[in-house]
Amino acid sequence: MEQTDYDRIIIGAGIYGLYASIGLAERGFSVLVLDSDEAPFLRGSYINQARVHNGYHYPRSYSTAVKSARYFQRFVADFEDCIHFDFAQVYAVSANYSWTNGDQFARFCRNVSVPCDELGDVGRYFNPHAVEKAFMTREYSFDAARIGEKMYREAVGAGVRFVFDARITKIGVCRNKYEVRVGRGGFDEVYASPWVLNATYAGTNAIQRLAGFEPIGLKYELCEVILVEVSESIKDVGLTVMDGPFFSVMPFGLSGYHALTTVSRTPHATSYGELPTFGCQTSSMDCAPDRLYNCNVCAGQPASAFVEMYQTARKYMNPEIELDYVRSLFTLKPILRA
Repeated sequence: MEQTDYDRIIIGAGIYGLYASIGLAERGFSVLVLDSDEAPFLRGSYINQARVHNGYHYPRSYSTAVKSARYFQRFVADFEDCIHFDFAQVYAVSANYSWTNGDQFARFCRNVSVPCDELGDVGRYFNPHAVEKAFMTREYSFDAARIGEKMYREAVGAGVRFVFDARITKIGVCRNKYEVRVGRGGFDEVYASPWVLNATYAGTNAIQRLAGFEPIGLKYELCEVILVEVSESIKDVGLTVMDGPFFSVMPFGLSGYHALTTVSRTPHATSYGELPTFGCQTSSMDCAPDRLYNCNVCAGQPASAFVEMYQTARKYMNPEIELDYVRSLFTLKPILRA
């Protein structure tokens, strides 16, 4: 069995793995990226809300809000050609069950120095009985598919080698190098490097275990992002009601669709095990806690929660606004327990 050596090996071809691979290759390292899918950006890097955060989401954590606002312009500069700019992003504060009221949210925005202009006509987009105040803000939506294509081209151009459909079966150490054994099409390949980056997101602890390291304290959520077509009145508008168990519907990159999510129903199930363990894995021959299949194409994925999410949104939106289901995107999201 032939062994191939690299200066750096990265496991995971999402945004973190590709970003690291480009930076390392540009510094002169030979870099290999391994991924279990057939292409980059097919899981968490693509299946998310696609929000370019500017701090608004974190009124109870000033440090997080300031960091988001600080990196907002950097992200926009790096991926300007992959961002949807031309829509109005409206944040609203619920009249009930909110951790933050309208005045607190406005004060928070002033303190973080992010744009926030109160809307005089709350009823234009919202049910005025359910929403206390609404604000015009500045946030954008990134197109993950375009970012993935852009970063993959840059990585290949920088000399990064990719191995897709790579199932890692063993990670050992020999002569001060990690040896990563990969099963592909019935054959084993071994790649060696003194330095390995685990950028697998939901598969983090599976790789930790293979490498003999302690697991990270994570919980896992099986999440659904729903793509919808919206009424003409919000074609160029994103709506978010916060700060509590509410909802968001905003443009999904440059796809022409909006992404619908809710705090209470976007997560379908939660696993607190060292590895992500879900009931749906019993109905899939391809998925196991230590070998995660792509939820977005898995036959065991749950039924959509569109009806429940739409009902949540309708409590707060102007009743003339309609959302029409297009399709669901599913992925696993790991969250630090601490």
